[in-house]
Amino acid sequence: MSKTRKTQKSKRGQPRAKVVPFWRSRKVHGALVVVLLGLAIGGAWRLHQSSWISKNLERAKWELIAASARIGFKVDEILVVGRAQTNQKNLLAAVQLVRGAPILAFDLKAARKRVESLPWIKTAVIERMLPDTVLLSIRERKPMALWQHKGAFALIDSGGEIILRQGLEQFSDLLLVVGADAPGNTAELLKTLATEPQLMGRVKSAVRVGGRRWNLRLEGNIDVRLPEKDTASAWARLADYERTHRVLERDVQILDLRLPDRLIVRKNRKRPEVILGKRQET
Repeated sequence: MSKTRKTQKSKRGQPRAKVVPFWRSRKVHGALVVVLLGLAIGGAWRLHQSSWISKNLERAKWELIAASARIGFKVDEILVVGRAQTNQKNLLAAVQLVRGAPILAFDLKAARKRVESLPWIKTAVIERMLPDTVLLSIRERKPMALWQHKGAFALIDSGGEIILRQGLEQFSDLLLVVGADAPGNTAELLKTLATEPQLMGRVKSAVRVGGRRWNLRLEGNIDVRLPEKDTASAWARLADYERTHRVLERDVQILDLRLPDRLIVRKNRKRPEVILGKRQET
């Protein structure tokens, strides 16, 4: 046997050398580390550059605003439209703007937020009228009634939201409503009462009963018990009874309208009840 064959035969019994993929080699790993370091350094440099640019842009902006004020773009007048109840000093304090201030530096969004936080303000629109005027258009809340709850009083608007808790003397002619859920139901009650204006003028207060219905207190300390449902029909029925029988001119204490077909009139305890109307036959 030749020497070459002997060598090939001896190699067949030895294990083959292990082949390592190129992406797992030390050279490739080293190259990847270098690339990642380069990306990290480059990203940090870009962030540094971005911060630098941002600071310089901010500085340039304020320099331009200052320059604009020097050529006349500064506040000379504040016009207010829609103010009736809001205190003028409180309104100006919320705007936080003085005459001579650079008008382009005025933050409209922040000012509107401050103005709308005032008790009487429902919505506000603030605009620049270049070069020197700021226009403030406000819409105030409409007082609807006085609300009594747990011994405390508050003025509520047409949405049932509280406007004020102090200084309520000037609103003493408004309807007084009582009950935890009274504010959210007062608008509907007033809508019903307004269908009979002459009768509505006699109503002084309204008490929410069980979260379901109302008891009214009229002039002369007359109590009117309204039903839970179909309140408008009951109220119209009372107005008709008043026109026909003058029930409010009698010595009555309670007018009970909770039955759909009659009015129960209760006088003082020494006198019997008076029932107007008859139950309908079914």
